[in-house]
Amino acid sequence: MWSKVLLASFCLVALAMGRPDGSHAPEGYGYAAPKHQQSYEKGMPFDFSYVVKDDYQNLDFGHKSNSDGKVVTGDYHVLLPDGRVQTVTYTAGGYNGYQAQVAYHGEAKYPDAKPYAPAPSYGAPKPTYGAPAPTYKEPAPVYGTPAPSY
Repeated sequence: MWSKVLLASFCLVALAMGRPDGSHAPEGYGYAAPKHQQSYEKGMPFDFSYVVKDDYQNLDFGHKSNSDGKVVTGDYHVLLPDGRVQTVTYTAGGYNGYQAQVAYHGEAKYPDAKPYAPAPSYGAPKPTYGAPAPTYKEPAPVYGTPAPSY
């Protein structure tokens, strides 16, 4: 019995370690692990932009970007809730990675803080019922006056 246990554990260790060719299946079973081949596609030049400006809903944002196939440059902006415009100007390339400069335009405006004074959301409760009326009659006596027993 111990020989079967020993053989089974040897097989598990052999499977976990794998074969020299990189596959993990025992000889004659399954497929070898696929060889990973890195491939890079050459970048393509592009140029695009968009802008959204909606004064009714207080929206203002946009993005423009262009590339020569190796380096991408561009900027995007967004109107922040405090009234400033945040502009990010960036350059992204294979050698230097992503590099951005962030700038803010305008002055932050915050509304005046008012002290918290909640208004009551309800009044005093009104009774929805009247005083209870009796629903029974006074019971009639079922016994007479007792006769003297002396």
